[in-house]
Amino acid sequence: MHTRPLALTLDLDDTLWPIWPTISRAESVLHDWLATHAPATASRFDRAGLRSLRDAVAQENPQWVHDLSAIRSESLRRALLLAGDDPGLSDAAFAVFFEARQQVQLYEDTLAALQRLSRHFPLMALTNGNADLERIGLAPFFRGSVTARELGVAKPDPRIFHHACAELGCTPGQVMHIGDDFQLDVAGAINAGLSAVWLRREGPAPAHEPASAPGDYHVFRDLTALADALTGWSD
Repeated sequence: MHTRPLALTLDLDDTLWPIWPTISRAESVLHDWLATHAPATASRFDRAGLRSLRDAVAQENPQWVHDLSAIRSESLRRALLLAGDDPGLSDAAFAVFFEARQQVQLYEDTLAALQRLSRHFPLMALTNGNADLERIGLAPFFRGSVTARELGVAKPDPRIFHHACAELGCTPGQVMHIGDDFQLDVAGAINAGLSAVWLRREGPAPAHEPASAPGDYHVFRDLTALADALTGWSD
């Protein structure tokens, strides 16, 4: 790695933990809760049905693209209403889902890599999702967290990257962003003036590269190799 950054921003979902097993477990916990507290809703909508309703709400409300919590909450309110249950239960139902959504299973390399990186760099979480680092237990490694929901704009919008840099007290050129999504994380970061790491644990190469020089980003298969490269030593 040729230029050592002064600070790092990190994506969360599918970078520090796999997101879909987490969401699937949370949806199961939610459905079990509905079976007890809103049985008509649980009967009318299985897990796949609730997810389809959530996707429909997202399609109908593009203004909520940055707020996954609002999308999930509205889809639960609608499910309860359609099934004839009390739509006022939507807040409690979402709280059950949200708590379960924080029960993530970290990738094997995550904890050790965060311990190493946080000793050498200030770290800022930068996410379009609604993970809560305090509840997950990773907050001590980070200076803070910038979320699309709180800021009102989502990656790849340059403003969310610039806000994270400002929170770190750095210019974009001093910050490296690390994430799994090529368009949202890599292209988004580069277009905002940051350097970038594509954490490509698996999957095919992207169909399109960002309109920038190839040297603007690096590819790593895991966080251990990235920590080795950034810190210059291994432990």
